[in-house]
Amino acid sequence: MLRPAKKVPMTWWSAADAMTLRPKISTLVILIAGLWIFGTGDAVLIAAGIGNAPWTVLAEGISLKIGWSIGQTTFLVSVLVLGFWIPLREKPGLGTILNAILIAAAIEYMLPYLPTPVTLTGGIVQVVIGVILVGIGSGLYLTANLGPGPRDGTMTGLQRITGFPIGRVRGGIEITVLLIGWALGGTFWIGTFIFAFLIGPVVAICLNLAGRLGEVSDD
Repeated sequence: MLRPAKKVPMTWWSAADAMTLRPKISTLVILIAGLWIFGTGDAVLIAAGIGNAPWTVLAEGISLKIGWSIGQTTFLVSVLVLGFWIPLREKPGLGTILNAILIAAAIEYMLPYLPTPVTLTGGIVQVVIGVILVGIGSGLYLTANLGPGPRDGTMTGLQRITGFPIGRVRGGIEITVLLIGWALGGTFWIGTFIFAFLIGPVVAICLNLAGRLGEVSDD
């Protein structure tokens, strides 16, 4: 039986040092694949048209105000979030930089090719597919161990400084960016709730699966 992982497992492709600038080719390939799949999942959610993930609600809201594409504003948001790392004294890794670039690039490239369902049922199915892709992408890029994404690093940095429980910090950040994005005109509806309900368990299961597939031998 496949159970959710309680932490990010170490695999044969995981980098021993998260701050290395010269990872193994296999680690880099897994990282890039994971980030592209993650971004594609986000694009699938956007195309469904019934509510985005909180950070994408923010990116979409900004895109409506400044006239950029949602992929471009996703990259802009990542850059702005990285600016918060300076007072938080967080250190970006190679994975952090590629996270900002590749997820935005996947959204920008994939979104024009994705369908928008004409029924609510079709939209819900597409949202679930998007969540699964985001979970698979997360399982791959997190186990590459090449540094946290801009949003995850902000979360852990705030938790370290405030001392608040990580779940409360994460929830506070997600709610804040969701409300700002919604106020700017981002899409917040049933798909957002489906994402919020499913993403935690899906990522945990995908991490467990990645850990099993990449199990390190004791030999």
